[in-house]
Amino acid sequence: MRLEGKKVIALLEEDFEDLELWYPILRLREEGAMVDLVAKERNKKYIGKYGVPAESDFSFADIDVNEYDGILVPGGWAPDKLRRYKEVLHMIRAMDEAKKPIGQICHAGWVLISAGILRGKKVTSTPGIKDDMTNAGSLWFDKDVVVDGHIISSRRPPDLPPYVKAYADVLANNEM
Repeated sequence: MRLEGKKVIALLEEDFEDLELWYPILRLREEGAMVDLVAKERNKKYIGKYGVPAESDFSFADIDVNEYDGILVPGGWAPDKLRRYKEVLHMIRAMDEAKKPIGQICHAGWVLISAGILRGKKVTSTPGIKDDMTNAGSLWFDKDVVVDGHIISSRRPPDLPPYVKAYADVLANNEM
């Protein structure tokens, strides 16, 4: 399995987009990666937009971001909450500085905007936050997936297959 030994953080908060959380987690686990659900509170059940639950494995305070090889930010309304946690912004900035894969889909771009890491980056997102993304200094494209180095972005659930494949490819080839 090409992702064996890789550790990934999947950020979790209420009102995550169900498919945008679970599809990447299941696909990465299928390829051998260990994916931990990380939220403000440990062992808490969070509910997605469509009612699918997810229980956090760890709290933000429980983990050392440097022990992970990548991070995933789901869409839905969760990103608007996640971007308010200084711990989340620290994780995103640390992953960016180390050039480790950062996956963001749909509204997840808000978290990267708040972390201040998008200036000059090529990205996509749900068209609803295109202005937010470009105002943050990124170059926005209406494509199913955009890869700019270690930042992998996508628009919405129908784009999940190419998004997760691209993320897994970057994760597999990242030796940082």
